[in-house]
Amino acid sequence: MSDRLVFVYNANEGLVAGLLDLVHKTVSPATYACSLCGVTYGPLGMKAQWCEWLKSLPFESAFFHRPDFRAAYPYAAGWPLPLVARERDGALAVLLGADELAALPGLDALIAALAARLAASPAR
Repeated sequence: MSDRLVFVYNANEGLVAGLLDLVHKTVSPATYACSLCGVTYGPLGMKAQWCEWLKSLPFESAFFHRPDFRAAYPYAAGWPLPLVARERDGALAVLLGADELAALPGLDALIAALAARLAASPAR
């Protein structure tokens, strides 16, 4: 099995959930529970800079919302969200946890942090 990045949003999936999240991010961004969503998505969808960076990676990315992640990885159901992990041979290793993501000031910092972690743990 090849490597892949796993991005987990601390949010539910669906149109209604997405609309509620958009309102929450707009009205009160400081209290929004998903810092990963907050820096990678704008009001019209995924930010172009983030899309381009993801396309530049040498392996695939998988995106999960909270319920889907817990169903796919029951052993990680209690992990604090959001998070970014690397999956190798079916095992997850957290690259950036919830506290680290919350401390990042924006998208450039997220990309730099992930690039540094990936450089420290090269693909096989």
